[in-house]
Amino acid sequence: MTLKKTNAQNSSMAWGAGLALLAAFGFSLKAVFVKLAYPYGVDAITLLALRMGFALPVFLWVGLAEHRAGGSLTGGDWARLTVLGCLGYYGSSLLDFLGLQYISAGLERLILYTYPTLTVLIGVFFQGKSFSRREALAIALCYAGIGFAFVHDLGLGEARQVWIGGGLVFASSVCYAIYLSGSAPMIARLGAMRFTALAMLVSSAATLLHFAGSHRLADFIQPLPVYGWGLAMAVFATVIPVFAQSAAIRRLGAGRSALFGMIGPMLTIAFGWWLLGERISSQQMVGAALVIAGILVVSRR
Repeated sequence: MTLKKTNAQNSSMAWGAGLALLAAFGFSLKAVFVKLAYPYGVDAITLLALRMGFALPVFLWVGLAEHRAGGSLTGGDWARLTVLGCLGYYGSSLLDFLGLQYISAGLERLILYTYPTLTVLIGVFFQGKSFSRREALAIALCYAGIGFAFVHDLGLGEARQVWIGGGLVFASSVCYAIYLSGSAPMIARLGAMRFTALAMLVSSAATLLHFAGSHRLADFIQPLPVYGWGLAMAVFATVIPVFAQSAAIRRLGAGRSALFGMIGPMLTIAFGWWLLGERISSQQMVGAALVIAGILVVSRR
C-alpha cells in the first residue's frame, strides 16, 4: 500500500513537472509575440485587451461549467478572486507589456523570472512554509544565471530605458509572485480549472474596463498582423500555459512550480535570437547553464 502510494506521488510529481515546463514554454513566447506586434503601432493596453478578449470565450466557457459543477462561493472567495485576478493577469501583464516598450524580450524574461524566488520567499516569510537546502541551492544557481545574462543585456541600448523597463517588469514580477502565492490555497479549495477560469475572467474584465475607460472603440481597429499576434498570444501564451500552471501548482505547490518555470528566460532568449534577431552572448550561455542546473537540483527527489 505504501509502495502504491509512493508511485502515485511520483507520478503526480512527474505530471506536475511536465505541466510546469509546458507553462514555462508558453509564457516564454509572450514577450516575443508582444515585440512582434509593437512595430505595427499598437499600444500596450490595446494589445493586452486583444489578448484577453481573444482568450475570454475559453475562460467564460470553462468558468461557467466549473462554477455550476462546484459549490457556491462565499463573499471572501469572491474578494480573494478579485484581488488575485487584478494582480495576476491584469496588473502583472500590463506592467510587463509597458516594460517591453523599453527593453528586449530576453531581458524582460530574465527580470520577470525573479518571481519564482519571490514566491518561495513569500511562502517562507508569510505562509510559514519550510525552506530546504535544495531549494536554497536551486535559487542561488538560478539567480547567478540570471545575473550573468543581465550583465550582458544592461550594456545594450540606453541605460535609462533599461532601468525604466526593468523597473516596470520587476514590479510585474512582484505582482505575479503574490498571485501565485495566493492562488495555491484557492486552487486547493476550488480546484485548478475553476479557480483559473474565474481569476482570468476577473483579469479580462479589469483589462477591458481599463481599455474602455482610456481608449475609443475604434482603437480596436488594428493592422491584420496585430490580430494574428494577439490571437497567438491568447492561445499559446495565455490559455494553454495558464491552465497548465494551475494544474502544476496543485501537484507541486506554488514555490516548486515557479522554480521549474525558471527555464522560461532561456527559452525566451532562444526565441528572441531566432525570431527577433536579438544577440546571444557567452554570458547568456553561462547563465542558461546555471539556470538549468538549478532546475535539475530542485527536480531531484
